[in-house]
Amino acid sequence: MSSPPELRARELTALLAHGAGGTGMATTGTSRRAPARSWLGQWNSDVSSYYLLVGTTGLLTVIGLIMVLSSSTVTSIAADQSPYAAFLVQAQYALMGLPVLLVAAHLPVRWYKRLALPGLAVAMVLLVAVIFMGEIANGQQNWLVFGPVRFQPSELAKLALAIWLGTVLGRKQALLGSWSHAILPAVPGAVVVLGLVLGGGDLGTALVMGLLVAGAFFVAGVPMSLMTLGGALGAFVVGYVFILQQDGGDRLRRIVATYGAECDKSSDCYQSLHGLFGLGTGGLWGVGLGASREKWNYLPEAHNDFIFAVIGEELGLFGTVLVLALFAVLGLAMSRVIRRHTDPFVKVATAAVACWIVGQAFVNIGVVIGVLPVIGVPLPLVSAGGSALITTMAALGMVISFARTEPGAAKALAARGSVVRKSLAVLGGAVRRR
Repeated sequence: MSSPPELRARELTALLAHGAGGTGMATTGTSRRAPARSWLGQWNSDVSSYYLLVGTTGLLTVIGLIMVLSSSTVTSIAADQSPYAAFLVQAQYALMGLPVLLVAAHLPVRWYKRLALPGLAVAMVLLVAVIFMGEIANGQQNWLVFGPVRFQPSELAKLALAIWLGTVLGRKQALLGSWSHAILPAVPGAVVVLGLVLGGGDLGTALVMGLLVAGAFFVAGVPMSLMTLGGALGAFVVGYVFILQQDGGDRLRRIVATYGAECDKSSDCYQSLHGLFGLGTGGLWGVGLGASREKWNYLPEAHNDFIFAVIGEELGLFGTVLVLALFAVLGLAMSRVIRRHTDPFVKVATAAVACWIVGQAFVNIGVVIGVLPVIGVPLPLVSAGGSALITTMAALGMVISFARTEPGAAKALAARGSVVRKSLAVLGGAVRRR
């Protein structure tokens, strides 16, 4: 009997084939049959996932560096710093993340399975340390400081949880139709991690982790009844304990400000309102790179959580649609890895990473356009922030490693590499003859 991930992959393949009109065999007058040809041609090759992941990751990182430079110069000057201060820090983190991505992209799948449990244990220890000795920033205790090093363990916990869920759910996929096997040990482990993150007051990160867990459970084939029950219980706990019973009621005021008829434009609605001002001012083509008015200390967190508003103001609708399209392509590439790969661990871990990165992107954008309350999550690969950038690059490097081991991908990449080497050898010979 086929496992749940395989069944869902086959259903998706059949649906795509039906939508494309099928690929059957064409007959000629001599009754000979022509070979089937994919309607996507080279775009649907064995290495499409690999190149889509590499391309979108690189483009989003470059766009992020450019927009961090553009949106942070004014605030850096106002703080008596170099106008390039925030950009140089972000560029430093990008350079640190690049070798991490490259190593992750070449690490064999079996090593991720071996690192799953130790990685989750380290993440939990760091999350516990945050509760007792973490640094508070913007009302959230989610930073650890060791000398000159300052980072967010919750970002590392996302990657560790995705790998661990892929390992335990992938190993038990044939048994996940039973509630007991679906619950243990995945649910307790996820609840502990989410609880530790909420213990530091970071509700936004906890919600993104909830998307990560939901994606892993769905692709693994966990019964929808169990997922519905778990989602309802989680929503009740978060809503009652961390919103209604929160000291000061800051989160409840944000929700009322977003969905209520009126709010204080000088406090609760200030950030959202100026984010919309930036998007509205940009129009179709924007006011020009570097010409934003909102970044002149009108829009808080312009180079971080609300960088999408600066993109809309400076690059217009074209810039915002480009960013949206890149995240959509990133999600498409990861869904392709899920559909094509044969390893259940890869399917579940990739689904978790996809729901984390793409889900967080659309949550951030939803906050900026006023659809969601302000919850303080950055735009992956684009917003300023070292911990988030390096961890996201590591996660995408892992998925790139999975794409390299899709059926036929390793052979195709090896063949293309030999073509490059032969071409360089020919060019070298021609230069020597001259």
